[in-house]
Amino acid sequence: MNGAAGRAPGSVPYAGIAWNSTGYEVAVLDGDGRPVRSPVAFTPRRAEDMIAYLAGFGPGLVTVVESTNGILDGRLMAAGLTVHRADPQVLPDRPLFGSVGAGDLAEAGRRARASLTRLVRTRGTQTGREGELESWISSSEHALARLTGAGTVLSHGDRACREVALTFDDGPLPPYTGQVLDVLERYGVPATFFCVGMNARGHPEELARMRERGHEVANHTWSHPFLPELTRAQLREQVQRTQEAVAEASGGPAPALFRPPYGARTPEVLGWLAEAGSRVVLWDVAPDDWTMPGADTIARRILGGVRPGSVVLLHDGGGDRSQTVAALPVVIERLLADGYRFVTVSGLTPDLVPDPAPARRPSPRAGRGAGAAIRAA
Repeated sequence: MNGAAGRAPGSVPYAGIAWNSTGYEVAVLDGDGRPVRSPVAFTPRRAEDMIAYLAGFGPGLVTVVESTNGILDGRLMAAGLTVHRADPQVLPDRPLFGSVGAGDLAEAGRRARASLTRLVRTRGTQTGREGELESWISSSEHALARLTGAGTVLSHGDRACREVALTFDDGPLPPYTGQVLDVLERYGVPATFFCVGMNARGHPEELARMRERGHEVANHTWSHPFLPELTRAQLREQVQRTQEAVAEASGGPAPALFRPPYGARTPEVLGWLAEAGSRVVLWDVAPDDWTMPGADTIARRILGGVRPGSVVLLHDGGGDRSQTVAALPVVIERLLADGYRFVTVSGLTPDLVPDPAPARRPSPRAGRGAGAAIRAA
């Protein structure tokens, strides 16, 4: 039995995608809850094979991901798949590390489809939860101000210094991470990459190249969950396992910096991260490149928002990032011409402990003068 050819006419198949420490598992049920095929496991490196496997079931497939899985939806929808998010209230309890089972997710789609949220490409995994996300963030304002004053949270650097930090989230993801690195190398510009543990495990060569070229690698959780819905122990596992995966993949020490997915935070989450010794990095310029508004729009939004000390949020993973790649040269050349220099996040402030020096650092592009100088981080 294989794909659309293996199901009865009119039967709607439901696929659940689970994640764990070794990769993904896919289970597909028919409209009566019977397995269409045995569950199939995919390593992180074979995520594209998994997407092709699911696409083979045809346009009627209902694909269900859990709310802790925030790194696949864009790629799934780009392949023409209909993707729904299942939230905790319709699922069994999660394990300490990992999602609920693939069969449980597929069954949630079959039995409670009306209770799931169909994802929209321009809204991503947060579709339908934007108000909740805003409420979480608003509730943390006082805690954020206190921790910023203590030097454990950063949203931007010194406004008196004409510096800017480019940051990239959700990777590594070929070919886009490599293309971003190519552009940065061409201009001698350093950046900070907030890597997802699952992707770091799947593409270690990309992290090794980041380190070799003098970029900073940082922690963006294992599976891109909404942190406020995790228990303290689950959050700790997300952070620690990503620390280990990034250190192993890059051949360097564990990252010093952490960025919460979606910027989601509550006073409790910020307190847990502070207790764990995580230095939290947010941003002050976000062009929403992940919505793919066009390279010109991405560049215009960045250039219109940058101020001295800005931290720019971009993405090298999570989906098609060709527009981000195309926007980078325009942004870099304009900011260099305006007298900015590019630094890593740790280079923005002495209060953040920098990543230990890698073996090799990028050199400034010839002819760019002081604006292209790179601060060691």
